[in-house]
Amino acid sequence: MGVRGEIFSTKVNLQNRTYFFNVKENRLGDLYLNIVESKNRDTGGFDRQSVILFADDLGDFLKGFDSALRVLEKAVREKKRGAVARQSRDAQNEKEGGETVAAGSGTPNGQRGPGKTRLVKKAPKESRQDSKPRKPRAVRAVKRQERD
Repeated sequence: MGVRGEIFSTKVNLQNRTYFFNVKENRLGDLYLNIVESKNRDTGGFDRQSVILFADDLGDFLKGFDSALRVLEKAVREKKRGAVARQSRDAQNEKEGGETVAAGSGTPNGQRGPGKTRLVKKAPKESRQDSKPRKPRAVRAVKRQERD
């Protein structure tokens, strides 16, 4: 066993943040995952935030994480499709000598003109697939630590 019960540790460096994924064992022998986010403060030093997940709770946590990840990926795909369609429509409109019009606004002065408006559909709200009452969260937040 490593320092302070560490079994495994890895880090992921991003632009202005670093994430640490640490598998540890407490004094009672329980295994847990400690996820730490560390980012530079403008005034110097680091802000750290930590989430601790015990091994027994990881299954439920991963189900929730996977659901959120699927929704995020779907939203990103739809946003990209919308941007591509908007660029294509704007380019076509410029070729025809028309104006680019924002969704639901009609013509630039607010009056609706023929062929100048488009429908914008809102995504339906997702409902819970199971009607079971929600369990308490498996994630325990740890008090934020400031380091100088």
